[in-house]
Amino acid sequence: MLSFAGAALFAVAQDAPAAAPDPNAADFKWESTTIDYGTVNKGDEGSATRYFKFTNVGKSPLIISSCRGSCGCTVPQCPTEPIPPGKGGEIKVHYDVNRVGPFTKTVTVTSNAKNPNETLKIQGTVNDTTPAEAPAEKKN
Repeated sequence: MLSFAGAALFAVAQDAPAAAPDPNAADFKWESTTIDYGTVNKGDEGSATRYFKFTNVGKSPLIISSCRGSCGCTVPQCPTEPIPPGKGGEIKVHYDVNRVGPFTKTVTVTSNAKNPNETLKIQGTVNDTTPAEAPAEKKN
């Protein structure tokens, strides 16, 4: 009988309506959610870092709790201070340009915004710029 009562309570809990979103919550407006690196040369650190720019268009301060890259080759840095309504910020992303070939990676941003998990994307191609080995000199 006790297990039946527990199952009935679980079923009732499943039918409870979801909480309505907070109309005063912080909210992101991104300049873009995708950054295309284009083609960069292997080891060109000047091409490795890009920025996702945003504005808090909500009515409350925006607090970013974490930024995570989809792999160790994608390292994001997010603001640590709250972003007031109407103000902007940026997420800095560094990609390891020593990995040759095409890439598509994501950055997951977790915050107190209306959409608490945002996914940003970087893509591009790293060319191998290592010069071909010169032929050995012939000794006469």
